[in-house]
Amino acid sequence: MKVLVIGSGAREHALCRSLSLDPAVTALHCAPGNAGIAEVAELHAVDALDGTAVAELATGLGADLVVVGPEAPLVAGVADAVRAAGIACFGPSGQAAQLEGSKAFAKDVMAAAGVPTARSYVCATPAEVDAALDAFGPPYVVKDDGLAAGKGVVVTDDLAAARDHANACERVVIEEFLDGPEVSLFAITDGVTVLPLTPAQDFKRALDGDEGPNTGGMGAYSPLPWADPKLVDEVMESVLQPTVDELRRRGTPFSGLLYAGLAITSRGVRVIEFNARFGDPETQVVLARLKTPLAGVLLHAAQGTLADEPPLNWSDDAAVTVVVASHNYPGTPRTGDPIAGLDEVAAEDAPHAYVLHAGTARDGDAVVSAGGRVLSVTASGGDLTEARERAYAAVARIRLDGGQHRTDIAAKAAAEAPTGS
Repeated sequence: MKVLVIGSGAREHALCRSLSLDPAVTALHCAPGNAGIAEVAELHAVDALDGTAVAELATGLGADLVVVGPEAPLVAGVADAVRAAGIACFGPSGQAAQLEGSKAFAKDVMAAAGVPTARSYVCATPAEVDAALDAFGPPYVVKDDGLAAGKGVVVTDDLAAARDHANACERVVIEEFLDGPEVSLFAITDGVTVLPLTPAQDFKRALDGDEGPNTGGMGAYSPLPWADPKLVDEVMESVLQPTVDELRRRGTPFSGLLYAGLAITSRGVRVIEFNARFGDPETQVVLARLKTPLAGVLLHAAQGTLADEPPLNWSDDAAVTVVVASHNYPGTPRTGDPIAGLDEVAAEDAPHAYVLHAGTARDGDAVVSAGGRVLSVTASGGDLTEARERAYAAVARIRLDGGQHRTDIAAKAAAEAPTGS
């Protein structure tokens, strides 16, 4: 099977790594890719938002399957263009991807499907914003209606900050604050059958102790030893299947990766948001634990035959990923800084720990930073404690001027987990 992955982040590197280990994959391509992905896939230059260009590339390569990684190409309809060219594509249509592209659309779908979520108001004027903020009170939760690369949400007790963020957006969703821990649950679907993956938890804030501004994610871990064993079944029944059924009922079936961001509140599970693709950095730990070969599962989803896929097989090991970010992230990041120590990780920490590239590029023989989140260091272990130790040992080998990372990824869960979990 020839596979083309679209994207250039750590999520795409994780996908390419898993696909490269699948014996069914005979050729692996990525566009545009990054310095790390180049080690496992052949790279191609393409405008990932140009559906015609992506379809032409896939046709020229003779691809059997195209996997669209990022949200912006999905919302732009790239998957539609690939399917129109007669090539199987893993990723929802542009219409179905509005589940992530518009918070207001997602709320409408959830209301129709009876999916539990936070009460909310959609606001387009300063007067509507003020009324909504007053109705809910602090902490204020203000979400840009459109795509914002994981940084369009402000949660604050500061009324002025909430108002400023809301009024800087064309349209916002203002909603009640949801208490309780957050969980990310992915599901692969062909628009009818829904196949849940294993839960993970990510860390959105930039600094230790969940302080600092929201980011695209500074780390993640899986499994969740504190979670109810029935959580996946509950979310399947109350969230994932009803959402897929509602989108099919509307004539916009969702085929691809449905990501539910959840809050486990005192009143039960509530959906915080949906994404229409694999989440970053949760993908890194979820795929680290997946033993089932990936390509066939994605192809079944793309071809509408997911019901033929047997249950997924998971490792009992735990996985932890720690994001190494550039100077000043999540503000305007500094780029072009050389990255050292990657060879040391490969030599000293493999196979239990490895580096997935996100914002990197080649500058001659050197690998340099090229974005905000630069690397994801991922490690596995018999439990979360061992996985954390291996991940942070590998992080310590990496040298990036001005680089930053959180030191508490999975610390609380590891400390509270029963021995061997």
